[in-house]
Amino acid sequence: MHLKSFRLNPEKYPTLDHYPFNLPVFMNPVSMEFNSAVTFFIGENGSGKSTLLKAIARRCNIHIWEDDSRRHYRSNRFETRLHHALDIDWTDDSVPGSFFGSQIFYDFTQRLDDWASANPGILDYFGGDSLRTKSHGQSLMAYFESRYRRKGLYLMDEPETALSPKTQLALLQLLVQLGKSGHAQFIIATHSPIIMACPGSRILLFQQSGLKDIRYEETEYFRIYRNFMVSRDEYINSASGPKIKSPDTDP
Repeated sequence: MHLKSFRLNPEKYPTLDHYPFNLPVFMNPVSMEFNSAVTFFIGENGSGKSTLLKAIARRCNIHIWEDDSRRHYRSNRFETRLHHALDIDWTDDSVPGSFFGSQIFYDFTQRLDDWASANPGILDYFGGDSLRTKSHGQSLMAYFESRYRRKGLYLMDEPETALSPKTQLALLQLLVQLGKSGHAQFIIATHSPIIMACPGSRILLFQQSGLKDIRYEETEYFRIYRNFMVSRDEYINSASGPKIKSPDTDP
């Protein structure tokens, strides 16, 4: 592991009344040691997984691409300050890395084309063509396959967005391959049961009480998808949806 551990310290918070410091998951100290090349953050929207992912990126000096020209006035001056309360430990020295998000990726491809107008050779790194000439899934995989083969720490925020199941499977296979290489470490916030099926990975569930290690088969994502495939008519015809069965009682 390049990133050995982190600890979030509530005593360093500038406020307890504003996001993200008022999220229940961050009310108590949060810490963990990384023991897998691939770690997943899972949980409901608003649970804090993407917020912590971005804080780790900022604390590790990993740039988060944003289109400043479209940024609106921030009414919450604390929104991007969680990393100030975060302590990290590297196994050896710090390593470079990148942060991926779908909207961030779109902004990046626009800037890449601007750079290529002055230096066309930069596109050779991504297969020789503009990423914007490919389908969304193709451009994403071209980026993943080129960027993640270098030694580094890679953070991904819901990479399954706009990816077909087949392309999610291709990303899963890439994670398996690169996770075994020993040079790449991944921390991924996701809702995808395909991507989080990565063998040997660690899955952390964000709850109000904190972070919880959870097995793949115990995740709500796995159980809902599996039960739907088995009893889809029951799901479709029920206004509230059937009760999610436990793994021990499912057929």
